[in-house]
Amino acid sequence: VQLQASGGGLVQAGGSLRLSCEASGSFSSPNTMGWYRQAPGKQRELVATLTSGGRTNSADSVKGRFTISRDNAKNTVYLQMNNLKSEDTAVYYCNMQTFRNYWGQGTLVTVSS
Repeated sequence: VQLQASGGGLVQAGGSLRLSCEASGSFSSPNTMGWYRQAPGKQRELVATLTSGGRTNSADSVKGRFTISRDNAKNTVYLQMNNLKSEDTAVYYCNMQTFRNYWGQGTLVTVSS
């Protein structure tokens, strides 16, 4: 399984970005796809996940600002990030959980204040 993430970049505080992650290869369903992030000097943390059945889980720090969605036909998960804050600066990693745990290569999001 390969996870190809895209959409990171530099944005001013209050701005928006949309991350995408497409899964390819052989994997089972149902599964959970989502996003984690790791800021410099910190541990990797949950941002949001979404099961193939539509159940979501997200960090309190992003609720009301970030929206996770997925297109099961395209094996793609999206993260719409609005009202970005400097503390959202991190490398964002795409994740898929089936019977195994798969990670993408990470995409850097930098929010300037």
